[in-house]
Amino acid sequence: MARRLGRQLAGTTFDVCIHTRFERTRRTAELALDGRAVPLIEERGLDDVDVGELEGSTIAAYHEWKEAHTRADRFPGGESLDETAGRYAAALRRVLALPHDWVLVICHELPIRYALNTMAGSDDLDRPFHAIPNATPFLFDAPMLAAAADRIEQLAG
Repeated sequence: MARRLGRQLAGTTFDVCIHTRFERTRRTAELALDGRAVPLIEERGLDDVDVGELEGSTIAAYHEWKEAHTRADRFPGGESLDETAGRYAAALRRVLALPHDWVLVICHELPIRYALNTMAGSDDLDRPFHAIPNATPFLFDAPMLAAAADRIEQLAG
């Protein structure tokens, strides 16, 4: 998938590539940019949600816990989805503040989902877009990304 992403982005020049602290996103960035001299920068603010004690549990256990709680409830030993959304908004603002015109961001699906849903005018960070395919490029210009960060922060309360 990462190599396919690289082929899709082959005609695009990037000044820098942002990735999370997780090896999976760094490796995706390396494979997608194979042979290109694009600096890689780690942005922990775009890391996946910290599910605390549920880390390593099944996806069913995650969904069961999530169904019984609100976005404001913290995962046991972790963070809430609202806290995660606030972290994403702050990270998107840091990306926007970079002195670069073309930035590739490789992250997990949640910050992409939140940005797409806010751009769709939704009042729900998880809808209408929910299943975001892996290694699929989504294009945001600076004003769109800034608006997404503002709306994500607003909806996260």
